[in-house]
Amino acid sequence: MELGLNNEEKTFFNLDPRTKIFLLVILSFMVFNDAPLYISGILVLIPFLCLLFSNHKKTAIIYFVLYLIAKYIQIYLLPSSTGIIAIILITVSYTASRMLPILLMGYYTISTTKVSEFIASMERSNVPKDITIPFSVIFRYIPSVYEEIKSITNAMKMRGFGLTLKSLKNPLKMVEFYMVPILISAVKTSDELSAASLTRGLSSPKKRTHLVKVKFTLLDYILIAIAIVGFLVYAFYFIGGH
Repeated sequence: MELGLNNEEKTFFNLDPRTKIFLLVILSFMVFNDAPLYISGILVLIPFLCLLFSNHKKTAIIYFVLYLIAKYIQIYLLPSSTGIIAIILITVSYTASRMLPILLMGYYTISTTKVSEFIASMERSNVPKDITIPFSVIFRYIPSVYEEIKSITNAMKMRGFGLTLKSLKNPLKMVEFYMVPILISAVKTSDELSAASLTRGLSSPKKRTHLVKVKFTLLDYILIAIAIVGFLVYAFYFIGGH
């Protein structure tokens, strides 16, 4: 079974897994500092474009609208806000503007990358198996746990205990009915996926063969170039070249 979230058809916007990981790392460095919009906006648009052209149009539009709202709050509302309202606006706007690009790029990376593609790309880059195997398990683990959470939520709703305001009044029951099954399922899933990965021969010292072909395309090089240029401009800005 391939990645649970990867059920969309192939599109022309197919990036190499190494490109996705590189863009995710670059974004993680950039969004946590207060850079001007013309600098951060370059790389913030990358997750939007990736999602837009890979059958995640609704998610891309929601992300873009939320990011614009967060920036609008920072630029126009925060300077005139005081007290508790300012604290709330700062928390909401900065969390959205700095975390959303990373979360959405991570979602895109996981939802559009098959485990076989990831392993093939890592082996082509001569990445050690000590790194490849844990990450290949993670690529299967997150969708599997997500499906388990949905199943547990549906089971609780059938028993009349959904995640509602009424259930929040009794947090201990909510922890017992939700968190305990989720934790047990998460541990069980991690053990099963680790065993499945080893069964498929991921730990074998011999070179593996792959049915999938991974390679850098023109689109990969363009996005990598944009990310590098954006990061260099970002670094130059903070060094002192305002």
